Amino acid sequence: MNARDELQPDWIRPFGATGLSVSALGFGAMHFDGLEDETAVGRLLNGVLDAGLTLIDTARGYGRSEARIGQHLAHRRRDFVLSTKFGYGVEGVPDWTYDCIVQGVERALRLMRTEVIDVGHLHSCPLDVLQRGEVSQALADCVRAGKLRVAAYSGENAELAHALADDRFAAVQCSLSLVDRANAPQVAATPKGVLVKRALAGRAWARPQRPEDFCEGQYWDRWQALGLSAGQAADLDADLKADWPALALRFAAFAPGVSSVLVGSQRLDNLRALQAAWAQGPLPAAWLQDSEARWRSAGGPHWPGLV
Repeated sequence: MNARDELQPDWIRPFGATGLSVSALGFGAMHFDGLEDETAVGRLLNGVLDAGLTLIDTARGYGRSEARIGQHLAHRRRDFVLSTKFGYGVEGVPDWTYDCIVQGVERALRLMRTEVIDVGHLHSCPLDVLQRGEVSQALADCVRAGKLRVAAYSGENAELAHALADDRFAAVQCSLSLVDRANAPQVAATPKGVLVKRALAGRAWARPQRPEDFCEGQYWDRWQALGLSAGQAADLDADLKADWPALALRFAAFAPGVSSVLVGSQRLDNLRALQAAWAQGPLPAAWLQDSEARWRSAGGPHWPGLV
């Protein structure tokens, strides 16, 4: 028996109304580009599938990720839902144009050695570009051509709202975490498939100083404002407070409307630990209520979603 045989029945969830099903945790394939050992990369990617994560998410901007997925997983293509992103980085073609999307899809098909991509996102496409409709139509045309199964959008705030209102998109991807809740009402209300990124909020609880990265710096500021760090949250349950990654993962994974939470690591044991956290189920209602109160008191309703 392998790890996939031991998973709980509700580990596999419907991906909105797309007809696809996805595991409650998916693999965000952006964390291994620094690995130079192809044997290690292959072991990691195959280990992800063996552990029961049936969704792999990548992007044009994730370095060698797409090519490595093709190299190491083409022989197991039927074992997972493949998600990637488009809109930029196609040689000889301007970014955020019809041709950039169509040629980007063709490029990804070649790199990942597949005949069809299950979920194709516009990757943080600006609102004015979305409103013109050219790139959204290009993605929809790729679905009609049988090159993509699902057209999706990856982004936040007003752009996310636009995509949720556009029938050409059957799925979205956005940030959602203890410190990034701007998208939660939209996610809870949509029948579309929803992938969540940044659920662990840059592990803000583990950083002794404010990171220089814009998003992670913002997350650190928000974490301090919420008063959730060790020593500031004496009223929280000790068992919950002892394991912030598990707590953060459970918050996002069981949020209303969420299909799958994307997690990434170069170490399979980290992924297994997050699976074990998910298996504990939703957080206690009292803890969620306390967390919501802290978020509102700290000004959380005014914090935008961070890409």
